[in-house]
Amino acid sequence: MPTACHPSRGRNVLRPSTSLKLSLRVPPTADAEAALAELVTTVTADPPYGARITVSGLESGPGWNAPPLAPWLERALDAASTRAFGQSARLFGEGGSIPFMGMLGERFPDAQFVITGVLGPDANAHGPNEYLHLPTARKLTLAVGDLLDAHARR
Repeated sequence: MPTACHPSRGRNVLRPSTSLKLSLRVPPTADAEAALAELVTTVTADPPYGARITVSGLESGPGWNAPPLAPWLERALDAASTRAFGQSARLFGEGGSIPFMGMLGERFPDAQFVITGVLGPDANAHGPNEYLHLPTARKLTLAVGDLLDAHARR
């Protein structure tokens, strides 16, 4: 650590203001508005040293909780993944928010959804240097083709 930045060289400083931006993800079954209200209450309660807290720019959105996989889709996912990637499918909750999925889920409550994308090595999703890992994209395209075929044959 450079000497000028070492904590032992710190001085008393009164900051005129501090800005902070929070972005939180809540479980898809949580009430997003209630979670936001609780966050504001917690952040603004009993500020230290007489600080004044202002909260602005609030946004919240509901999550989407995917329905359980139908047995045919679970089998098809494993078969497609094994063929394309050499191992069975792995599923996980992402925690992202795709508002369109919530709308589709409401409109088609019995539908099955497969939401996927290509995140190969060092893809840096949504970063300024995001790129498409072509070997992974080819495998994913094969797996999606197999899924569509399984859907048509079921």
